[in-house]
Amino acid sequence: MLPNDPIILLSVINTKLRDCYSSLDELCDDMGEDKGKIISSLSAAGFEYDESTNSFK
Repeated sequence: MLPNDPIILLSVINTKLRDCYSSLDELCDDMGEDKGKIISSLSAAGFEYDESTNSFK
């Protein structure tokens, strides 16, 4: 289960993307998470996914 706090979520997702997954799709498939929900939560906090760096900024 991922955290609800957007700043903690950002940290968890970016760490997992950096250390374990080559894409957000791979992370979501492996963890059984909703990609749209992650993007929406982080977008509401001002962050966007950058495919070229495989991270939210």
